[in-house]
Amino acid sequence: MNFFSFDFFFFFNVSFFIFCVGVLGIFLNRKNVIIMLMSLELILLAVNFLLIIGSILIDDLVGQFLALLVLTVAASEASIGLALMVAYYRVNNNISLFSLNILYN
Repeated sequence: MNFFSFDFFFFFNVSFFIFCVGVLGIFLNRKNVIIMLMSLELILLAVNFLLIIGSILIDDLVGQFLALLVLTVAASEASIGLALMVAYYRVNNNISLFSLNILYN
């Protein structure tokens, strides 16, 4: 086994496990917004991991460029989401999802 050969199915399983942890974090946690944002970041990390491994497998750079694009979108999403949560916390002193239902009215 040389340096550049790798087992694609092992990395696919790792990515699938990270994706499942992120989905479970979103569905099982309905109270804390911060944990939901972290779970969304885990999902995007799993997709990036698959894009990079797939681009290495087919020897193409398009997957790596897409992963870079997803990383920039994820970073901006996280910063905007956290800024909104900090602003909401300053007003109401909690960031529970049950208290966010007031924003619908």
